[in-house]
Amino acid sequence: MMTKPLIVAVIPAYNESTRIVDVIHAAKEYVDQVIVVDDGSTDDTPKVSRKAGAMVIRHIENCGSGASTMTGIEVARELKADVIITMDADGQHDPHDIPAVLQPVINEEADIVFANRFGRRNSIPLVRRIFNAIGNIVTFAATGKWVSDSQCGFKVFGPLVVSQIDLRMSRFEYCTEIVRECAQWHWKIVEVPTKVIYSEYTMAKGQSFALGIRTALRILLRSFMR
Repeated sequence: MMTKPLIVAVIPAYNESTRIVDVIHAAKEYVDQVIVVDDGSTDDTPKVSRKAGAMVIRHIENCGSGASTMTGIEVARELKADVIITMDADGQHDPHDIPAVLQPVINEEADIVFANRFGRRNSIPLVRRIFNAIGNIVTFAATGKWVSDSQCGFKVFGPLVVSQIDLRMSRFEYCTEIVRECAQWHWKIVEVPTKVIYSEYTMAKGQSFALGIRTALRILLRSFMR
């Protein structure tokens, strides 16, 4: 079992000033440091995040969730993090699930843990179930590896993953890129059922159908070009 690892939460954020404070406060109960990567927000996201106790790294312009996640990972490495947790800033993920998703890494049973929003009796809109199924199929086609909730932003990276991961896709397709890295590096994967909280707000901020199709095409194109 891992003893006293340095655990850092990385939260990419774009215009989440009304939501992110609660996420930071809850996450701080379980981690040593919270890093918010402000991805070119035009609201008070960086200000309220600092006030809530997070370290804030700013992108001058919006670069995408993949780029923001990699920025956070690089900063966490500089802090000598042993374990990195990634979460969405909009409150969709419940920070109180952090101990459960951490456990397989702490017990050295996994190199990477994927939260699985579909492994519990969550109230998930049909359109989100459809998008997730398409994302999983595209991810499997591109990587040869099946993950039940491949597009979920709630993940835990153990020491091996922290040292090896190198994301190059800047937007939503980075989730599939992570699965491809799992296949490339032969990381041990564990999936943990978690709570998910959908609202009109989180639904509005999700991918549209057209964006989802473009993302899928980019994933497949990149997979064939490698």
